[in-house]
Amino acid sequence: MSDRLFIFDTTLRDGEQVPGCQLNTVEKIQVAKQLEQLGVDVIEAGFPVSSPGDFNSVIEISKAVTWPTICALTRAVEKDIDVAAESLQYAKHKRIHTGIGTSDSHIKYKFNSNREEIIARAVAAVKYAKRYVEDVEFYAEDAGRTDNEYLARVVEAVIKAGATVVNIPDTTGYCLPHEYGNKIKYLMEHVDGIHKAQLSTHCHNDLGMATANTLEGVLNGARQVEVTVNGIGERAGNTSLEEIAMILKCHKGLGIETNINTTKIYPVSRMVSSLMNMPIQPNKAIVGRNAFSHSSGIHQDGVLKNAQTYEIMNPKDVGLDDNAIVLTARSGRAALKYRLHTNGIEVDDEAKLDKLYQKFLKLADQKKDITDDDILMLAGADIADTHAVRLDFLQVTTGMGVRSVASIGLDISGQKFEEASTGNGPVDAAIRALKKIIQKQMTLKEFTIQAISKGSDDVGKVHMQVEYNGNVYYGFGANTDIVTASVEAYIDCINKFRK
Repeated sequence: MSDRLFIFDTTLRDGEQVPGCQLNTVEKIQVAKQLEQLGVDVIEAGFPVSSPGDFNSVIEISKAVTWPTICALTRAVEKDIDVAAESLQYAKHKRIHTGIGTSDSHIKYKFNSNREEIIARAVAAVKYAKRYVEDVEFYAEDAGRTDNEYLARVVEAVIKAGATVVNIPDTTGYCLPHEYGNKIKYLMEHVDGIHKAQLSTHCHNDLGMATANTLEGVLNGARQVEVTVNGIGERAGNTSLEEIAMILKCHKGLGIETNINTTKIYPVSRMVSSLMNMPIQPNKAIVGRNAFSHSSGIHQDGVLKNAQTYEIMNPKDVGLDDNAIVLTARSGRAALKYRLHTNGIEVDDEAKLDKLYQKFLKLADQKKDITDDDILMLAGADIADTHAVRLDFLQVTTGMGVRSVASIGLDISGQKFEEASTGNGPVDAAIRALKKIIQKQMTLKEFTIQAISKGSDDVGKVHMQVEYNGNVYYGFGANTDIVTASVEAYIDCINKFRK
């Protein structure tokens, strides 16, 4: 008989802490609905006390999904727990996730406290949360660097206080796989009443070991894993949902099963990437563009003879069709709507579909083939019509041996402005002209260009960081013209600090 592993998805909480990847409530609901279809058991919907936006998102996600448990994060603070409980009022299945740092570093420098006081605060937080919900999860922050004997005392105390799940985070991604596995094993063997609660893993990827550590935790007794789609998250990210799901699917001999419908992995991955403007590296396991590509002649020969020679997974198992998914200018609204649906984007409003279709046709005139990534970009990009600052026109003259010149027109809240400038290349010239109109002291901190698929007519994505008044703003643009995409990304930053 197989053991059941519960999947706790924190894409909408820990994953959304990546700078520049914040979603609005509507987008979070889109992701939550797809996570429900994917089969995740728990959705960590946010940190309600942190902002009105997070609070509202937890409420709306609670209304939008049916069977997964909706979880809200708190500190070991009564006000946090009060706000979390209020945000979960509409959830069919609700959980409060509270906790405190347990490593000596956290105890001394973060809390200026001692071990006994930390245990007392942990127990008090769990008991207080139990007033509101039956399902209480406790996290021992920085458990990866916490002495095992003391950690066992903390875990035992919070289970006695009523915790139903105890989260053992490797907060800094420091542990080696065998160290993390041994930590879980120690708790399983030394905590009185350990079987009254589930142990949960929550591993970060600072040293590239998040998935390995999570798997070791599972093999040593953890029965919940905290993961994110595409492994997104603070710093180097979290354990990838898709990696854990497919490891267990491929290694059936481990006897551990999840509720994940793996054929939904690829569409959910692409949707999250598009909505959060977070590119997926081509060689990313399971969902990267090259994950099922074979360029070596020896590999190609083997795969053509028998796919299993070099492929341990069937691409269809993760929702990737064998054939390239291509739309053209001859495709109709129904085809576009269907492709959006298969990628997790539901467009029921005919007016919205028509508007999206017109954008699709414009792009189809510029590109020979339109891929799923292209239409996800169209669906996920901000609607420029709602911005105070909009690009009216852009004309650039550039070439070898000549200085680049750009002319630009902006619409700022209905007023028209035009400027021109030279620069060290077309992007520099265009941004210099833009800054003449805006007249703000802005500094470009980061500038990243990524092609969506392949080909000289491809859509380019541009990600920017612009510093203004001591704050950093993140912008995104996408266009077949990379100079236009760059200007749109810069304007996206401006619109954010003008709010």
